[in-house]
Amino acid sequence: MRLDDFNPDDIRVSQGGSRFPGGGGGKLGCGTLVILLIGMFVFGIDPQQMLGTIENVQQQVPEQNTSDQTGPMQNPQQICGQNAYATEACNALSSLNQTWEPLFRQANVPFQQPELHFYNGSDRSGCGAAQAAMGPFYCPADQGIYIDTSFYDEMDHKLGAKGDFARYYVVAHEYGHHIQHLLGLDGKVRRAQQQSPSQANALQVRMELQADCYAGVWAGKNKDRIEPGDMEEGMTAASAIGDDTLMKNAGQRVSPESFTHGSSQQRMHWLKQGLESGNEDACDTFKTME
Repeated sequence: MRLDDFNPDDIRVSQGGSRFPGGGGGKLGCGTLVILLIGMFVFGIDPQQMLGTIENVQQQVPEQNTSDQTGPMQNPQQICGQNAYATEACNALSSLNQTWEPLFRQANVPFQQPELHFYNGSDRSGCGAAQAAMGPFYCPADQGIYIDTSFYDEMDHKLGAKGDFARYYVVAHEYGHHIQHLLGLDGKVRRAQQQSPSQANALQVRMELQADCYAGVWAGKNKDRIEPGDMEEGMTAASAIGDDTLMKNAGQRVSPESFTHGSSQQRMHWLKQGLESGNEDACDTFKTME
């Protein structure tokens, strides 16, 4: 996907205290993702911590100012230029802002850009600890998208999700959670989960699938930037992180009641739905709910 170079004046980025890993073909920094996936299903590690939002953590951790934890702010140009992956993420953030902000303005809904926060290994977020094992995630408490860029090497080598569009999809998915937060949907879902604990996972799946669809909408609204092979890269990435595929790869029985992000087929469907429609109204994954 051909994205313009980011404008450092138009994005919010910060860097954690640790230095960046090599990125863009550098060393692996997330550990062995295969072992993490096995641990996820064998030892009961919550898969919600992997490859998505940590919305529920906000219920336990009060909002906090993390400015004293991230060290002095650097120039966005310096942060985004740390490695090829960081530059890609900043380009994606800039494009996402340019795509979504006008839509909110047209709807007379207040808009706040999220902050893209890079870290290496571990850090702190407004929702508590940020660890590479979580994968990229969105924290509603500080409206931050958290990424350890070495995760992209894991996507390539361990999940077979290659290509720049696969990486853009990750950022756009987390940005989708930011859209949900600005619209107040995340709060409504949390309250519904508390009122009906038996439906908590099903509700979370709908949240994740909508974020996939919103990622597709961003790409669909920028179809002139899409290159041959991008669609296939996105579908491969969405399939690789479906709950059923992760369970199978971990040697576990597929248990739909334990899903938190949706099956591979569901994730591919909703990403494609957003991409082909280019319409955020086509992303109502809750419409069949009473």
